[in-house]
Amino acid sequence: MANELRNFLELSYDELEQLNLESKEQRKNRVAIDKIQEARLKYLTDEKRIKAVTVLFSDLEGRLHMLDYDKKFLIKSWDNLTFDGSSIRGFTAQRESDLRLGICWDAFYWAPADIFGTGKILVFGDVVDKDGTPYGADIRGLLKGFAGDLYKKKGHTLNAANEIEGFLFQGADAERRYHETNTFNYVNTGGYYHSLPGDPLRTFIDTTAEVQRSMGFQNEKDHPEVAPSQFEINYGYGEVVAAADQIQLYKLICRQVATKMGLTACFLPKPVVGVNGNGMHTNVSISENGNNLFWDPKGEEKLSKFGWAFLDRILTHGNDICLLLNASVNAYRRLDPHFEAPNQIKASAVDRGSMIRIPIGNEKLIRTSSCIRFSRLESTEKPQRSRTCVRRSAICRTTFIRRSTTFARLNGPRPFSERT
Repeated sequence: MANELRNFLELSYDELEQLNLESKEQRKNRVAIDKIQEARLKYLTDEKRIKAVTVLFSDLEGRLHMLDYDKKFLIKSWDNLTFDGSSIRGFTAQRESDLRLGICWDAFYWAPADIFGTGKILVFGDVVDKDGTPYGADIRGLLKGFAGDLYKKKGHTLNAANEIEGFLFQGADAERRYHETNTFNYVNTGGYYHSLPGDPLRTFIDTTAEVQRSMGFQNEKDHPEVAPSQFEINYGYGEVVAAADQIQLYKLICRQVATKMGLTACFLPKPVVGVNGNGMHTNVSISENGNNLFWDPKGEEKLSKFGWAFLDRILTHGNDICLLLNASVNAYRRLDPHFEAPNQIKASAVDRGSMIRIPIGNEKLIRTSSCIRFSRLESTEKPQRSRTCVRRSAICRTTFIRRSTTFARLNGPRPFSERT
């Protein structure tokens, strides 16, 4: 009887994938936001089976926050959505609590009803101050503004693809119960590329990959990682803000799927001693009119001078970047040279201990074609902050200070004291 009384939106995975890929293509092609907004509002109005819109945003520490707005209310009040900023760590004080949420109409996601519930749509939001300006502590907004300004001024598109590692542990809420058990229990001990069809780790990976595919991630490959009960699910390249959004969705999907299985998806950098930790390798490149500016078939490792200069500036600021992007003690415990950790501030095409790696690729593949793989990121790092930090360090080098650029060679950069 209960199901007969409710008629909320439940779409097949194929239908979800089609809708999400269409939305992704609009975002990629930079369709005018007012046109997207008009289409989304019309869809919400016409689709009677939607009951609520979940608006997502992140705090300074990378936690994903979600607010459900009744659909009818949001249609009428989308330009005046408020929330208590003083309850979010790092945002406003209690005496000045109210903040606004602006809807990012191009960051719209249809999610599977069996994972996220029926009748709901997901959309990312911009945190807006009381005077209508972007809120200074909203790092996603800062990244969005920086990437947008760069595209307007130079026609450059910032691209990123992420390879996020995680562990799957027995029991729900294993992280919160760690103080009671003092241990994490594996669901699989097979290791790299090894799991039996139908075992808990393989089932988790398969289910998560299906959800990602339905949400337009455009999956590439998935597999168990080196450590016992560890996984990695790779997906396609994207514009940098969309890529940062996908990181948050990736972790949310993994946690949701694991919870439904009675397990825990864990992204701590080093949850277990004596095995490899969790990293978040990030492949980055810059394109102009669809052309990869890092690609040069005659360049060293097929990387252009532009790409080498980008790489060099990251290494120049390597110590500061590592401090910011590995801010916890647990993150530095991951950087153990015995476990393939990137603990050297240098660049290499082959050395897995290097902070930056240059993957093998070709001109056609923008993901691996002369991109830079930033390996020092840990898997709990706030995606918007890491991308803003790395991109600004690598791009904004002559605005205030002019200096001659020293290209970082494969055996690592020269000592900082020798740089000019």
